[in-house]
Amino acid sequence: MRKNIAVLASGSGTNAENIIRYFREKSSACVALVLTNRQNAFVLERSRGLEVPCFYFPKSDWENGEAILSVLREHDIDFVVLAGFLARVPDLILHAYPNKMINIHPSLLPKFGGKGMYGDRVHEAVIAAGEEESGITIHYTNEHYDEGAIICQVKCPVLPEDTPDELAQRIHVLEYDTYPKVIEKLLESEV
Repeated sequence: MRKNIAVLASGSGTNAENIIRYFREKSSACVALVLTNRQNAFVLERSRGLEVPCFYFPKSDWENGEAILSVLREHDIDFVVLAGFLARVPDLILHAYPNKMINIHPSLLPKFGGKGMYGDRVHEAVIAAGEEESGITIHYTNEHYDEGAIICQVKCPVLPEDTPDELAQRIHVLEYDTYPKVIEKLLESEV
């Protein structure tokens, strides 16, 4: 039976688009819904362009999660994927999707994670700390930012002359290649 994925995103939605396109070619799952906490997030435009239902929910709805959980259930969502989602997921939703909600983080957790550590902030911190490698971490989502059980990590070098933008580009390549495949593998293991 085909699984329905919901993607939660707060920004431009490049990872969301990559995941949507990846699963368009698969019979095992599809992205059936995109949700955001930012009214002007470009992920809404990307989703509409790809004909995936998308919704914005204001901060007040993300505090208790009832309206969001209702929409997830209306769309028969089996699995939730965070892709650049910058709000805390309400406990109500976390408990409705135990071990069925994952996140991607642009560093090798537990380093450079936690509230407020996202995007360029992470890459700047990695470079400032003199790290020789960075990468991505895909992990289960829980009540704490970036502290869920780690599913996988993929590394890349941090070069001495790297700027945050250059490191970000290397990280994006890892994200686009790895995240959809990990989602697919997790969904296949549920069957």
